[in-house]
Amino acid sequence: MPVDSRFAAWCGVCDWNVDPAEPAEEPGRLARVRRTLARRHGERLLAEVSAGGALRPGKDTSALLAHGIALAVHGVTVALVAGGVWCVVGGWGNPVVVVAGLFLVALGWSLRPRLPRLPKDALLLYRADAPALYGLIDEIARVAGTRSVDVIAVDADVNASVTTCGVRGHRLLTLGLPLWETLEHRQRIALLGHELGHYSNGDTRRGAVFGTAYRSLTIWHYYLEPTEDPAPLEMLANLVYLVPRSLVSGLLMLLDQLTLRSKQRAEYLADSVAAQAGSTEAAVELLDRLLVAESVHIALRRESIRLRALPRSAGRSEGRQDGLWEVLAAHVESIPEHEYERQRRVGARRGHSVDDTHPPTHQRRACLLVGAPVPAAVVSDADREQRIAAELADARGQVARQIVRDGVDG
Repeated sequence: MPVDSRFAAWCGVCDWNVDPAEPAEEPGRLARVRRTLARRHGERLLAEVSAGGALRPGKDTSALLAHGIALAVHGVTVALVAGGVWCVVGGWGNPVVVVAGLFLVALGWSLRPRLPRLPKDALLLYRADAPALYGLIDEIARVAGTRSVDVIAVDADVNASVTTCGVRGHRLLTLGLPLWETLEHRQRIALLGHELGHYSNGDTRRGAVFGTAYRSLTIWHYYLEPTEDPAPLEMLANLVYLVPRSLVSGLLMLLDQLTLRSKQRAEYLADSVAAQAGSTEAAVELLDRLLVAESVHIALRRESIRLRALPRSAGRSEGRQDGLWEVLAAHVESIPEHEYERQRRVGARRGHSVDDTHPPTHQRRACLLVGAPVPAAVVSDADREQRIAAELADARGQVARQIVRDGVDG
């Protein structure tokens, strides 16, 4: 067995110790149902793709039904507010009716649709701040068949994501520098292709109507949770809440049933855009890098602790973060192949137990490797990479200082 003290020792023949820290079973019937549905849809979808089936974006009957339910959920919220206002206005002078009306208005207000907003405390880059990076994203957006992003947020997460903010629909790309700085040029293009692919692949769950309704239902579910070790009055409340709680749980399960297939298909479609933009090889390499994201997180935390421990009297109080990204990139380059293979096998064993919305990484790799490899449609030369690095230089310094100052969660 190959042994590296930084990683678990395991046997590639019998899989001994391949997953020494198996995840704890998440409690709750809803969570178990979600995992079961995710596994069923994921295996069926992968079988279709492996058999030569085509992945096509768009809304199917299930997605349309999910949107209908979402509109009904918003209708209930509107009815609560309208009923509360009617009680306050029509029952003025009757304290009981007014209090009931105010309660309905407050309840409806807490359930109101809330669109994501641009993060106030994040480091935002606009087109004038990073023209070369935006130019690269524009080129990838054309490959994805969608428009580009309006603003880029840079943070300290080992992740990347896209969302739509506000009533004007501003597109926000969030780039986690700990992930970006550990990727090679082609892998970065594949990463951007994957994220932009979410804008063009018909992902039902990313829609404003569905997303806000799903949030309202989860708030309802929280409000109706039974009290543990209840007193007599709380026992009565638990009984009263039984029927509405069952209804909300049933709606959440139904929405999962209607949209999980669409969600997983959207991930496969986003991976296909990543392959079109950066090549199949780069998209597969990107998935492998995501497999070791936890190792990157641990290395980042360890290095931030080491840098914070440096003596300030040595003139390092302002420059302690120097070299953070280089150390992190060197760590990722030093991860042996047998650790990547272990993580692939861990993903196959755990399946959807960790994330019931994304297909497991080993299934996404298998889907990418079906058929002939796709060459890169977007190529970045050394000059462009240098210009992008220069545009991100200030952000690299600010995020590194934040990591050293505040540490890393987890």
